[in-house]
Amino acid sequence: MLGFGYKRAARVGDLILKEISQMILRGEVKDPRISSVVLTGIELADDLSFARVFFTVMDSDNVNTEDVLAGLESASGFIKRELSKRLHLKKIPNLRFEFDSSLNEGWKIERLLKEVKGE
Repeated sequence: MLGFGYKRAARVGDLILKEISQMILRGEVKDPRISSVVLTGIELADDLSFARVFFTVMDSDNVNTEDVLAGLESASGFIKRELSKRLHLKKIPNLRFEFDSSLNEGWKIERLLKEVKGE
C-alpha cells in the first residue's frame, strides 16, 4: 500500500502543479507580482494535506523574489478555491510556496562558463 499512496500523491501533485501553472499563465491570478513566475516542482504529502510548490522567476536579476513570494502567498486562498472547483478532490492541500534557486544558479554558472570560454 505504501507504493500506491506515493503514486497517487505524485499524480495529484502533477495535476495541482499543472492547474496552478495554467491559472498564472492565463492571468487568472491578478497579482502583477507573479507575472514572471515559472513553477518548477511540487512536493505533496502522502495524505495530500500539504504541498510545497517550488517556483523560479524568469528575470530574477531584476525581480525581487520576496515580492513574488508575497504575491503567491496572498493568492494562495484563491488558488486553493479554484483547485477545489477544478480537481474535485475531497481535500485540497494547504499550499506553501518556496523559491527554487537551482535554475538561477545553473544560469549563472552557464554565463560564467561562456565568459571563461570567450577569453
